[in-house]
Amino acid sequence: MSGIYIHIPFCKQACHYCDFHFSTQLGKKEAMVQAIAKELVLRKSEIDDEVETIYFGGGTPSVLSDVEIEFLIQSVYDNYKVIDHPEITLEANPDDLTKNRIIQLSKCPINRLSIGIQSFFEEDLRLMNRAHNAGEAEECIQEATQYFDNITIDLIYGIPDMGNERWKANIQKALDFGLPHISSYALTVEPRTALKKFIEKGVVHDVDDEQAQAQFHILVDMLEAEGFINYEISNFGKPGFFSKNNTAYWLGKAYLGIGPSAHSYDGRQRSWNIRNNPTYIKKIEEGILPMEIETLSTKDRYNEYVMTGLRTIWGVDLGRIESEFGKNYLKYLNQQSSKFVEQGLLVVDDGKLLTTKKGKFLADGIASDLFMINLK
Repeated sequence: MSGIYIHIPFCKQACHYCDFHFSTQLGKKEAMVQAIAKELVLRKSEIDDEVETIYFGGGTPSVLSDVEIEFLIQSVYDNYKVIDHPEITLEANPDDLTKNRIIQLSKCPINRLSIGIQSFFEEDLRLMNRAHNAGEAEECIQEATQYFDNITIDLIYGIPDMGNERWKANIQKALDFGLPHISSYALTVEPRTALKKFIEKGVVHDVDDEQAQAQFHILVDMLEAEGFINYEISNFGKPGFFSKNNTAYWLGKAYLGIGPSAHSYDGRQRSWNIRNNPTYIKKIEEGILPMEIETLSTKDRYNEYVMTGLRTIWGVDLGRIESEFGKNYLKYLNQQSSKFVEQGLLVVDDGKLLTTKKGKFLADGIASDLFMINLK
């Protein structure tokens, strides 16, 4: 089964750490919605099987009206085969989730909310330049849990000057709401962001990698103690509440990315749309898909599988490495991974190469050492 990701490239204001594609100018929102709907039509031949998930990401998809959201969902149903009861997720910011808005969303096909909390503390929210405040963060969850069973929130750790006690309090607040899923990410300093400039000027302290690692382990310990499963490094779900959209991505299933800057993957090729709203709208109106396409080599596909596999509880299937990529790839993987096994960062269990609890935070760096560089 496949998934459809719809990128909504608008935000009310720019977060200091964000390097995703978005615009704070909402004047072209209506034209963008129409263009996204047309791209869904133009690309309907790319998916033969049934659609299992529809995911509104961004940007801030909750800047769309309920009518616009339902229009785009209907556009998917009009052009694709969709399973009964698909997972339909809307990313939303707390300041958009008033009680009335939550009630209206609960009446539309959206059945999963992903709420960008990031922190329950004002000092963190101000540093990140979030559009909501701490009160709105708590109030929106209190309301949302009355109308939605499937809710996830985002939390960020490794924030400068956020000590371990405040981080523990953040996690505890999330647990107190009884949420079934939490996604949590280390704050990263991306080029060309306000955060990067503030750090360079000494306005904000730099990110402390050791602190971030310590806070990751606090996160794992606290959530696992409450019955959450860390099924992917940044994702924690109660049984039955793993994100189907996220799981499909990490397991290498095909997905279609719609909207400016959105990426698509079919198992053999990766494509991505242009990161320019006016150009995207113009090209789509002309019936032209403004995208670039890359055909992945065997080496590329191997590297991608190793990277995604090590981030999950499903690991890297050594049998699949041999059958799909060949004995030389398996030999290389075994050789490269041996030192990490000796260090207790990786383990082989039931034919799967897995990160240990000690190795989870380092998974991306470990994966890069397992990448194939020269073999064709």
